[in-house]
Amino acid sequence: MEKITKQDPQSQSADIVAENIEKLQELFPEIITEGDGEKRIDFEALKEVLGDYIEDKEERYSFNWHGKSRARRLAQTPSTGTLRLCKEESIDWDNTKNLFIEGDNLEVLKLLQKSYHKKVKMIYIDPPYNTGKEFIYPDNFADNLDTYLKYTGQKDNEGRKFSTNTEQSGRYHTNWLNMMYPRLKLARNLLKDDGAIFISIDENEIENLRRMCNEIFGEDNFITSIIWQKVFSPKNTAQYFSEDHDYIVAYAKNKAIWRPQLLPRSEESTNRYTNPDDDSRGPWLSGALQARNYYGKGIYEVTSPSGKKYSNPRGTYWRFSYDRFQELDKDNRIWWGESGDNVPRLKRFLSEVKQGVVPQTLWKYEEVGHTQEAKEELIEYIDFEETENVLNSVKPSRLVKKILQIGTRHDQNDLVMDFFGGSGVTGQAVIEKNEEDNGNRNFILVQLPEPLKIEEKKFSTIADLAKSRIRFALEKIGKKDIGFKLFSLSSSNITPWEASFETLEDELALSVDSVKPDRAAEDVLYEILLKYGLDLTLPIEEHEINGKTLYNVGIGALIVCLDDVISIEVVEGIGKLKEELQPEVMRVVFKDAGFADDVVKTNAVQVLKQFGIDDVRSI
Repeated sequence: MEKITKQDPQSQSADIVAENIEKLQELFPEIITEGDGEKRIDFEALKEVLGDYIEDKEERYSFNWHGKSRARRLAQTPSTGTLRLCKEESIDWDNTKNLFIEGDNLEVLKLLQKSYHKKVKMIYIDPPYNTGKEFIYPDNFADNLDTYLKYTGQKDNEGRKFSTNTEQSGRYHTNWLNMMYPRLKLARNLLKDDGAIFISIDENEIENLRRMCNEIFGEDNFITSIIWQKVFSPKNTAQYFSEDHDYIVAYAKNKAIWRPQLLPRSEESTNRYTNPDDDSRGPWLSGALQARNYYGKGIYEVTSPSGKKYSNPRGTYWRFSYDRFQELDKDNRIWWGESGDNVPRLKRFLSEVKQGVVPQTLWKYEEVGHTQEAKEELIEYIDFEETENVLNSVKPSRLVKKILQIGTRHDQNDLVMDFFGGSGVTGQAVIEKNEEDNGNRNFILVQLPEPLKIEEKKFSTIADLAKSRIRFALEKIGKKDIGFKLFSLSSSNITPWEASFETLEDELALSVDSVKPDRAAEDVLYEILLKYGLDLTLPIEEHEINGKTLYNVGIGALIVCLDDVISIEVVEGIGKLKEELQPEVMRVVFKDAGFADDVVKTNAVQVLKQFGIDDVRSI
């Protein structure tokens, strides 16, 4: 039976470097060598394989900044943390498909790499704009999880403070780039191939954001920069210009297959289609048949039903050849006017045009809201007057709902992610948009429990504020059964082996049980789900065999037993459970110190093999 330890790759988040090496080996097996028992890349061989496509010149177009290499390595370093469940603050734990995670989004993104790889349809984030007033996540390259645990009081010592990033810091843009780069790098892995990311930003960092996203997502996958009119009146106190807009930068995972959802036609637009001739194909709108672009076959004379003749005006050409014109006229697709002697026009039927409107890049506040509306909405949803001191760039839910309308489909169980969760507006928008179009979208929100620097103690952190907002959104539509699962970032539930000569005796005593003494069985269960790459909202049933609790994940895909004094009867019961559920593959995890004795532990593997269960591990 293989044991999963703290140092085992199975106990960590996805190892992106190792996965990249595996992909390279599939493409170019000849470039792989072995050294110190590990696979390594022979770059000279890789250069030979790639031939003329290698860039070896010192002077070349590139985007660099101090710390970029470290930021890239940070994205590739697996996390040894985990997510601990918070059932008491969750709503409809057993049925909901929504997740709210408290924690540093860098570590959380690492932990979600296996379970949500290529599962997210749309990401929307509203990161710090780097105006000098906003909170900037630390770039502690030594141990980001350790910094977070100290910051949130889960470890002793004051730890490094999270603070604002001012222009006087000397690394103004660099700090922001180092913060954003690894997070976007990891986020891309979670997007489906037909997914897209939408990022709110202002003038301060849009140039750097575009260049960074061109590198991470590929310049060819840039969709557009949307202009959002964020204010309804000019600021006359502005020194130069009143800044009335922000941007929403959009990139596809693969632009070749991503398409925006069409927006519904306005009533005014639909009413333009009429049917004066009672055509059986329904309402239509006429369009001009002439164009200024030269077309050799577009020069001819036509005769109207009344006998009046028309030629293409000088400098214009009919859009169709004469033969095609005759076909259209015969099919009653040419409109000559009610009297039959007007200049011919082409009939375009509402039933044959796109069933919606292609999104535009200018979004006015009348359509999607403005910043003042966003603040008023936040006050309404959380009954909280001090929003001015809480968030500097809160967004209106109408803005996010339009992005959802473009980037997701209501009938596809699309997963939406926001790892700069802020006040929880994305969660509210998903809930309300589902209510409006009978949709079944789900969300993953991640927010750091950043302390609120305010006098009122109703909310101690921004994460608390966001949770309250989502709860109110559910109450407002009367659907508490939708809910969300709440998790918090923490250190692993598995005890690390960190013995020294002085602590050896104590560590040996503790190592008998590999699970930390203050962790519940369900904490360990969800860490196992993360390590196996299973969805955190999979159905979980509990079974009792000989007084021992078994967790049945995904209708038999994974069986976890974390009780003590496991007997051979319990092991046989797991085998019978496989026969009953008949999953394609069943994996089983025990606690290493949980068996009644070594004989049971040794025989357990053989008994389970008799039932066709080969993947058996212990922690």
